[in-house]
Amino acid sequence: MKTRHFILSLIALMTMSVAQAAGLTGRDIMQKVKNRADGDTRYATVEMTLIQKSGHKRVRKIESWAMDEGKDTKKIMFFTYPGDVKGTGFLTWDYDNPGKTDDKWLYLPAMKKTRRISGKSSKTDYFMGSDFTYDDMSTRSVDEETHTLLREEVVSGHKCWVVQSVPKDKGEIYSKRITWIRQDCLMAIKADYYDKLNKLHRSLTISNIDKVQGFWTMHLMQMENVQTGHKTIIKMDNQRFNVKIAPNLFTVSKLEKGL
Repeated sequence: MKTRHFILSLIALMTMSVAQAAGLTGRDIMQKVKNRADGDTRYATVEMTLIQKSGHKRVRKIESWAMDEGKDTKKIMFFTYPGDVKGTGFLTWDYDNPGKTDDKWLYLPAMKKTRRISGKSSKTDYFMGSDFTYDDMSTRSVDEETHTLLREEVVSGHKCWVVQSVPKDKGEIYSKRITWIRQDCLMAIKADYYDKLNKLHRSLTISNIDKVQGFWTMHLMQMENVQTGHKTIIKMDNQRFNVKIAPNLFTVSKLEKGL
């Protein structure tokens, strides 16, 4: 038993030594992920499947556009199916400055009303009945969290960094997130979110990663609330990069006008 503990300690020490030799911190890695090339503009069609613990499924379809403005990002998406959510739109202005609160708006056509999502609600409320919060649907600033490189692991044949991220804002729904990041493409393939009692709350898996127009691209995401058994699967298709998009697409007036 003592030999086993010694070997495990030696492996952990060697893993940390490799990471230290590379000179990378947890923040360095997360910044690399954020800086990964993905074009100045992006378009995709999205199929969102909501799965209850009983197995009952609801399918929703979305069109999505995004544009980078310097270090900031603007996104807009519209639901196209089914009829009860068709025309619903979601607009975000994500700021790289961690001291500046992101702007988010949700347009509900049945009420002909635009709801501004507050900073508090965006961290704790779930997006359209899914297992993703409004903040999960946005581009998070690296310095909103404190990142620590825990170790390196091989997952499905890919070398990964394992990084722990602790939110600086105590109003977040999670106490920490552990993320597995592929070293070859700088994309997360797994993330575990822990609640305030340090119990696993949600688990995210990302798969079907390949290159589209020379950019590493994800095609499938699944977020599972392990405490309730509810799941959300997001399938992304028709992804295009550096498409021509008018800047005025990302406005509240366009959100309310729809497609």
